[in-house]
Amino acid sequence: MPGSDAVKRTTLRSQIADALRDEVIAGRLPAGRQFTVKEIAEQYGVSATPVREALLDLCSQGLLDVELHRSYRVREFTYADFRDMIEARTLIIEGIFRHSAQQAVDSATPEALASVRRRAEEVGRAAAAGDLDILIGYDLRFWRELCCLVGNPYISDFLDRVRVQGWIFTVPLLRRLPELRGRLWQGHGELVAAVTSRDVAEAQRLIAAYNAHSLNLIEQLTE
Repeated sequence: MPGSDAVKRTTLRSQIADALRDEVIAGRLPAGRQFTVKEIAEQYGVSATPVREALLDLCSQGLLDVELHRSYRVREFTYADFRDMIEARTLIIEGIFRHSAQQAVDSATPEALASVRRRAEEVGRAAAAGDLDILIGYDLRFWRELCCLVGNPYISDFLDRVRVQGWIFTVPLLRRLPELRGRLWQGHGELVAAVTSRDVAEAQRLIAAYNAHSLNLIEQLTE
């Protein structure tokens, strides 16, 4: 098929980017870790081209920095960066509730709302159990689907990017705790209920509580 090689390379590029992103978020590729295209290509048993493209994709997402001599480094975030991430996503979400929340819920299909509720249940169970590895994936999917109700892909992509960066900073800190059970926010179901009932004030209160909880917990760990 004409162009089939390009399609395969694009698919491989996406697969490598996704795999490396998961490694970075989980902390298995820790902040500050430096590596080369050759190292990653050998690890996955592929050619250098899709690896180089995947690494550039992760650079554009703010997860990697390009170093001299064609190497890459996992970006290191600070608590000040984390505070700025919280502020940025708060401003965006407040804007959504002011201008788009009711329209988004009114136009959402029953299937979309049911899916968001399921995600809320999944991430709530993982948070209650303190299972960080499971929580990360569920949390990202929950917020991605919730934001997709707005129907603006630029907003969804921005918030997803900021949330991924936030996890990269917080995961190593959270892993220092011997027990996470009861330490993680579990209000996802309440938030979905507030959104679907169009209770903007309650949704904003829950998001403010979530942000305050995140900042307080991480501040304790950074100290």
